[in-house]
Amino acid sequence: MAGTTGVRRIAHRLGSFSVVGTVAFVVDVGLFNILSATLIQDSPILAKTISVLAATTVSWLGSRYITFRKLRTRSIRSETLLFALTNLVGLLISAGCLYVSHYLLGFQSQFADNISGNVVGIALGNIFRYFAYRYVVFNGPSEHADASRPEPESSRAA
Repeated sequence: MAGTTGVRRIAHRLGSFSVVGTVAFVVDVGLFNILSATLIQDSPILAKTISVLAATTVSWLGSRYITFRKLRTRSIRSETLLFALTNLVGLLISAGCLYVSHYLLGFQSQFADNISGNVVGIALGNIFRYFAYRYVVFNGPSEHADASRPEPESSRAA
């Protein structure tokens, strides 16, 4: 039964990560399209950077208080710094895909920018982020730790 509980925890965490990620994705894609169609038409990289910063804020809140709430072992300062660095790498992955498509391959339509930055880039970035969040940022006890151990006081709901 202990193995089943561990699998359930992992499945729950992946589901929660997916929900938080979906909300962040909507913020990222929506803001990217609004910015690149209106205020920042000439710079898809700047539009992507701004949209990722907004989505990162949503993702941090969801990850910290929902997905990985029971795995937090760091101070909020070091956790935030590691989260920001992890998302900087995720941004570089997404912006790199967009850069290659838009500038090197010459696919400069809004559709091509969305596919490269918001499908390929986000998919690759999310794979990296999940493992970085789980094993670097929110690196609490392993799945095999004693399940009877109480939650840290700071992660209990008020």
